[in-house]
Amino acid sequence: MPGFSRFVFALIGIMGICITDHPAFSASIDDLYQTQTVVTGQGEPNRQLGFRTCLDAVLLKVSGDQRLLKKPEMAALRDKAGGFIASFRYRDRLEGIPIHDEQGTHDRPHDLTCIYDPAAINPVLASLGSEPWLTKRPRLVVFLAAEQGARHFALSTDDERSALMRESFTNAATPLAMRIAFPKASTLPSAKLDDRTLGDADIMVLDKVAQQSGADQALAGTLVWSDKELGWIANWRLARDGKTYRWQVRGVSFDDAFRVAMRGAAQILSGNGQP
Repeated sequence: MPGFSRFVFALIGIMGICITDHPAFSASIDDLYQTQTVVTGQGEPNRQLGFRTCLDAVLLKVSGDQRLLKKPEMAALRDKAGGFIASFRYRDRLEGIPIHDEQGTHDRPHDLTCIYDPAAINPVLASLGSEPWLTKRPRLVVFLAAEQGARHFALSTDDERSALMRESFTNAATPLAMRIAFPKASTLPSAKLDDRTLGDADIMVLDKVAQQSGADQALAGTLVWSDKELGWIANWRLARDGKTYRWQVRGVSFDDAFRVAMRGAAQILSGNGQP
């Protein structure tokens, strides 16, 4: 054990100053009760579809509990989704680009932002057996080993091979008001961590590394391409209150794998248990 302790101490010392923060979402109450989706034009049918999507998004964002979206009561709530909105606005995603050919404004993609009053959303959560998750949301350091055939790498902030994955991971974190960071590739070998050892690294050790860097804890995972399943197999780990939670998704895009990662993390950290 003394040798292991020295390794942990050295790992923290090496990694502690080398975690690079990723552009992050810092949530206020107003942020939590605001969501956005993309719709085609500003017509009523697409607006109602957008309202339904935004209702799902705000309930997930405020509660952190993805299980709510599968409850049978959601069908009736989605039918009256517009009634929970305090205000909404549009932004033309092609703003500044003239309408061309026979295209009209009803064909152009718009960001639809929906703003909610907590007094309207909190009772909905209560009716679903849930409540708002209003405590400060932890900043997670993502330790991920990826494998695709002969190609192996660890997700890191200064490795161009993982640039698209880093962007995708951030896109998965933002709708949940979660903040993430990534390690630097140059520090992993000297810390005796690489794409082949991260998958088995002790989550408590990785948590200490994350905390030493100024973050709160680690989210650890492996991502392996499967020709058989025509997609990625992702395994995730996160610790809370002395318990290590594990969850998996198979045969998906890496965008979906990262959404599963962040939704699972939110479910655990909000106190809603196993993903």
